[in-house]
Amino acid sequence: MTYSAPSVPAAGLRLHFNENTGGCSPAVLAALRSIAPTDTAFYPDYAPVTSAAERYFGVPAGWVQLTNGLDEGLHVAAQAAARGRTNAAAIIVEPAFEMYAACADAAGLREIHIAPDADFAFPLQQILDAATPHVRLINLTDPNNPTGLAIPPGAVEALAAKRPDAVVLVDEAYAEFSGRTMIGPLLERYRNVIVGRTFAKAHGLAALRVGALIAHPSALAPLRRLLPPYSLNICAVRALEAAFGDRAHLDAYVAQAGASKQLLYDFCDARGIRYWPSQANFVLLRLGPDAGAITAALAARGIYIRDKSSAPGCEGCVRITAGVVEHTRVCLAALEDNLASRSR
Repeated sequence: MTYSAPSVPAAGLRLHFNENTGGCSPAVLAALRSIAPTDTAFYPDYAPVTSAAERYFGVPAGWVQLTNGLDEGLHVAAQAAARGRTNAAAIIVEPAFEMYAACADAAGLREIHIAPDADFAFPLQQILDAATPHVRLINLTDPNNPTGLAIPPGAVEALAAKRPDAVVLVDEAYAEFSGRTMIGPLLERYRNVIVGRTFAKAHGLAALRVGALIAHPSALAPLRRLLPPYSLNICAVRALEAAFGDRAHLDAYVAQAGASKQLLYDFCDARGIRYWPSQANFVLLRLGPDAGAITAALAARGIYIRDKSSAPGCEGCVRITAGVVEHTRVCLAALEDNLASRSR
């Protein structure tokens, strides 16, 4: 499939939220346009779209719970971990997606933050040491945000075995870009592992709020009791069904993201800029003390990247979404102009 790249939007380039910068499949828009008046008046039937999701993830019936964005899944996981317990705690491995701490706080969980190792190496031993009997939830991201680095083989299994009474939630928001997943026999063997997925990133459905939890039904049962009966709206349901039917669009966008990452790597290599090879749809690079000023200068030109300097271990770093190739070229041209002006 030849990817039809959208032009630079008049509102600027949003390269700061890891969104799909090319947009959803045309089939999604067609599905939304086909919604009838009665579709919006009646509560949705989730059975067909749930079955489609089970086929997409390659799991048996009952192993997928769709949610109103993955954020809802993170919230109910935290609530289930805290329910009926005092002094329950959640482990958060830094640098981390900010919603883990927000959900833990909302549920009344005590937060245990694991500081990053040198060069963001996965701190397995520190997590194992922190996983005391009070820990009821361990939040992991594979690949990590904002580093784009993968969890090393065997780490999830070690944590699940160490604390079989705690939920190990593996957030795989960027799995379509990494090409790897924990979904499979591991979920049968370790029934305290839950995989979180979103259709915001690769499928371009961020504004429609669709996520999923995948696990053995026994692991999902406590979370399902906390979910409202109709949290997924009809637009999200129809959009997801259509997105599943257009694999070519998904594959083409993933290819664009891969090509954009290579452009970012080449740019950094040519200029001696430190970066971390990413398995996600973004790249973290270290620009140094001027990271904030550079971010602001690009924003003034309508190009938005994310200053991550305040995140643990990320001093002087920015994160740039790798999406549509033409958008990446525009961003890098602006970044080159700014770096050149600072070197004069």
